Amino acid sequence: MDNLSRRGLLAGAGALVAAGSLGLPTASARPVRAAALPATKRFKMSATTNEFFRSKPLWGPTVMQSFAFDTPNNRLFTGQLRSGTPANSGDLTLSQLSFSGTVLGHMYLNGFGHAVSIGAQAVGSTTYIWTETDVDTANGRGRQICRFPWKNGATLSSSSVTKWKPVAGGSVFTPAVDQRYGRLGVRHSSPDGMRINVYDLAAASAGDYSTVLASFKQPTLTAGVAFQGWALYGSYCYFWEGTAYPGEPDETKANSKLWAYDINAGKIVDSFLTLAGKSLTYREAEGMAVYGSTDATARLYFGFASGVSGDRRANLFYRNDLV
Repeated sequence: MDNLSRRGLLAGAGALVAAGSLGLPTASARPVRAAALPATKRFKMSATTNEFFRSKPLWGPTVMQSFAFDTPNNRLFTGQLRSGTPANSGDLTLSQLSFSGTVLGHMYLNGFGHAVSIGAQAVGSTTYIWTETDVDTANGRGRQICRFPWKNGATLSSSSVTKWKPVAGGSVFTPAVDQRYGRLGVRHSSPDGMRINVYDLAAASAGDYSTVLASFKQPTLTAGVAFQGWALYGSYCYFWEGTAYPGEPDETKANSKLWAYDINAGKIVDSFLTLAGKSLTYREAEGMAVYGSTDATARLYFGFASGVSGDRRANLFYRNDLV
């Protein structure tokens, strides 16, 4: 759950400075911006809901906060707060799942953040994971972003990974990877609210954040409803929100909503209040990601946590209609 997104919207663009290391290219005070992203199709928010899997335990098992697909290697990863650690410690668990929801492996991340959004990037047969890192223990969120290779059974500390702060003065960073179009989105907070910058994925992987392909304020979503995830695909950004309700399913309490934002037009173009997984107990919206290397194979996934405290489960659904 990302309650920080309930703040107001960001005013102004802000200067960018890269915090990369190892002598890599850095961002200038006046970053280059493209006029627009090449226009693409978008997912239809009211399309048929498809179920991927239901009620699967993760490594832990704690609430799934986010997930990401490595499309070329057909891998699925989830991000979770680690069981038994202080709430704002930033200690995370990553689970690798099969496409049927079976746990295949895990990693531990010490001092990283909340895992509101993670990304996956294929480099040959290796999956690189993008996350927030350098936790601010005052709020449990990451102050930078990082990228590291998946290694089953490994434990990483925030001090052991190369970190970047793409936006000077920004905080509460979370990444999203658009694998098909080769882009990295970076959502971040400022004193006035939330903003998203889009970068070339290859350049960002090398620590170069000097060219901003797109930059926009997160649009106003539903007041009082928790922000739960976001994803990039082409010239659109997608948002996911929803608050859990306990006990028996009650459709009148369901408030999980999908949003589609046209980056070039600068506005919301579609939204839909979904009852997917309405029979789930607890049913908290958690996580959003895109799978697919073509329009024909592309799917926009959205997740729910379910189950009782101490035995939370992961559930994934998707849309695959593009318009």
